[in-house]
Amino acid sequence: MIDSARALWANLDFALVIVILTAISGAIWAIDALLFRSARVSRAARGEQVKEPTAVDYARSFFPILLIVLVIRSFLFEPFRIPSESMMPTLLTGDFIFVNKFAYGLRLPVINTKIVNIGEPKRGDVVVFRLPSDPRVNYVKRVVGLPGDVVEYHPANKRITINGEPVPIEIVGDYEDWHDTKLGWEDLGQHHHRVLLMRGLSEGGRYEVPPGHYFMMGDNRDDSQDSRYPQVGFVPEGNLVGRATGIWMNWSPSEGAPQWNRIGKGIE
Repeated sequence: MIDSARALWANLDFALVIVILTAISGAIWAIDALLFRSARVSRAARGEQVKEPTAVDYARSFFPILLIVLVIRSFLFEPFRIPSESMMPTLLTGDFIFVNKFAYGLRLPVINTKIVNIGEPKRGDVVVFRLPSDPRVNYVKRVVGLPGDVVEYHPANKRITINGEPVPIEIVGDYEDWHDTKLGWEDLGQHHHRVLLMRGLSEGGRYEVPPGHYFMMGDNRDDSQDSRYPQVGFVPEGNLVGRATGIWMNWSPSEGAPQWNRIGKGIE
């Protein structure tokens, strides 16, 4: 079974790197402007050859760029790459997605403290979140259970019930040429989306979602390591990164070329 727990992004904390580089370049530029630049201007006015220090030149050039990247990545949109099949057929291996960072509130970079509360996840949203057991790792799954919900997954018939109500699903046939895998259309909240159901049993059970937490599942129901497994479990609200909104590129090494029909697709 392909491990759907593989990270969407490298463990390197890119947000921390950007924050540090922005702070350093901004500090160099500000200190120079406050303490040293006027002296250089005065010397230049007297006809002396004055060269701007290399560090200041780089800081002045890169600080605005780094600041723009930091603001966009922290508060607006962040790109992620899909490395596994756990969200098929909604997301394919090699899809590059945009994640809306302000959908569930604005958070400070690195420390992830929410400073503006804008909205909450809705049932059926496709969400990127930081793995509770290792926040350096990002996962993408679909919100199935909201705080306080009782979610049950029945492996024998591949059905979900939420608070005792079965989730509507329609099986439409085999998925492409995968004769051991069925394709279904499922309704979760306002989302009408596709799921894959493989022959054989997978992890199931009854799950009571604690307050302030969410129950996540992959659309590839029998090939997804998600909230049914202790390695993931319930996801705290503070671990949410944002809502996946669209696919901006696809490149799968196995295909050797982009799947052009994937580019620009929204995520239902």
